[in-house]
Amino acid sequence: MRSAGAVLGGVVAWTIAATLLNLALRFSWPAYAAAEKQMDFTLLMLIARLIIGALASLAAGVTAFWISRRKPVAIWVLVIVLLAIFIPIHYRLWTKFPAWYHIVFILSLVAFPVAGGLRRR
Repeated sequence: MRSAGAVLGGVVAWTIAATLLNLALRFSWPAYAAAEKQMDFTLLMLIARLIIGALASLAAGVTAFWISRRKPVAIWVLVIVLLAIFIPIHYRLWTKFPAWYHIVFILSLVAFPVAGGLRRR
């Protein structure tokens, strides 16, 4: 039961972190806010979005690891859930962004929760 709560907590942490960081980016960078409506981002904007995703994934891993009381299985289940959520989204958005962007984002969904969750092991 604790592992399930840890996975849910990780997904919630990812959502909160990504939302807050995206809002900060939107309010601090007017050109980004304008580009976001049409999803017409510059290279720097795409990199900023990837950084947000990485930080959100890191927060998700730390949260899941903390809730699960340091059980690595919770981190790996969280990774599977994040991939299940985001692969279909990125499949639908494939033509909107360059392939490297999708690949880096999907890889970050594996690397950063693991790094965040297992960093203190």
